[in-house]
Amino acid sequence: MVNETSRSWDPKFEDQAINVNVGGLKRKLSSSTLSRFPNTRLGQLLACDTEESILRICDDYDVSKREFYFDRHPGLFPYVLNFYQTGKLHMMDELCVFSFSQEIEYWGINEFFLDSCCSYRYHDRKTESRRKNWDEESDVSSVDTSPDEISNFNRDLMMFQGMKYGNCRKQLWLTLENPGYSIPSRLFSFMSISVVLGSIATMCIHSMPKHQMFDEFGEQIDDPRLQIVEYFCIVWFSMEVCSRLLLTPNVKRFCFHPLNMIDIVSVLPFYVTLLVDLIFGHSTDLEDLGKVIQILRLMRVFRVLKLARHSTGLRSLGATLMHSYREVGILLLYLGVGVCVFSGMAYTAEKDEGVGLDTIPACWWWGTVSMTTVGYGDVVPITVAGKLAASGCILGGILVVALPITIIFNKFSHFYRQEKALEEAVRGSRR
Repeated sequence: MVNETSRSWDPKFEDQAINVNVGGLKRKLSSSTLSRFPNTRLGQLLACDTEESILRICDDYDVSKREFYFDRHPGLFPYVLNFYQTGKLHMMDELCVFSFSQEIEYWGINEFFLDSCCSYRYHDRKTESRRKNWDEESDVSSVDTSPDEISNFNRDLMMFQGMKYGNCRKQLWLTLENPGYSIPSRLFSFMSISVVLGSIATMCIHSMPKHQMFDEFGEQIDDPRLQIVEYFCIVWFSMEVCSRLLLTPNVKRFCFHPLNMIDIVSVLPFYVTLLVDLIFGHSTDLEDLGKVIQILRLMRVFRVLKLARHSTGLRSLGATLMHSYREVGILLLYLGVGVCVFSGMAYTAEKDEGVGLDTIPACWWWGTVSMTTVGYGDVVPITVAGKLAASGCILGGILVVALPITIIFNKFSHFYRQEKALEEAVRGSRR
């Protein structure tokens, strides 16, 4: 393409024609036509007076033929030629709207040159594409990136190859970690779920007055039968945590995994309470310490979260909530603004009526209950202005709560599919 014998450049165009080669498509343009649009890429050729300035505009050139080569899409160039001839730019339907935008930006043609017949269609398609991209990004996560669980799982499997008794450890690890891996893993999962439900049932029975027992000092003590069940559950939960910790190929990932944290939290209160009893005994003087122990015992309710290890739906729900903090934050912001506005209106209308809306904090409670459409009915306005404020609060609450629901549901669907894909990868590891 390049003429090696002649590299000198004559900047005087006058009315001479310029040959343009765009991806093999050759066309001839007069300098007078290009001079009408001096800020475009081809128009800037008229101002070039050195070889370096020419090569900043085009990819190659031949001085003898006065031909300039551009390595660009040849299908769009007829639209560029039409622009130079008519001053109006038309859209190429076959090209992606963003590719079209990049091409005209390369040629130095601004979007405002689009003719009226194409301008609305161009901007409409551009806006629609951006909206779809935003939806897809929102479906994946509210954070920049999410870890590829299948890749992590495959890397964990590879780590067993260099371990002693690696194949045996891998089979045991898959059996404990993945309920759908094999028949033994399903039996283990069923046993684990039964123990969790039994522990929760024991806690519920312990709270019933007819099953409570007291010592000679009037202090509540544990029913021996329920205590046996509790000890069995603790032994099972401890065995689970220790087994997974011993078999895991990646201890660091194990310690920071949310499900493993739940397992540790579910057994930690028992051992802390046991340690406190061994050190301080059952002294009645340590009332504050006794309250702490009661709180630790109440933390046993977190054992219900262990069911997430055996439920795809619960794991997907947890991942959705963890990655939807932006949407949840927006929801709380909307609710907070609505509560403040409508609470102020209710306070102004009802403060002298003696219905319980005589303070701003009381109106906040009423506004929160109304905006979330719970409606306890413990406090209600009686004036016309108060009822109008309540109506606006309820309707506004319905709209505010409904806004982020679609985004959160889409994320739940994404994480549910991700969990199902991970389960398929686990089943495929047996082959």
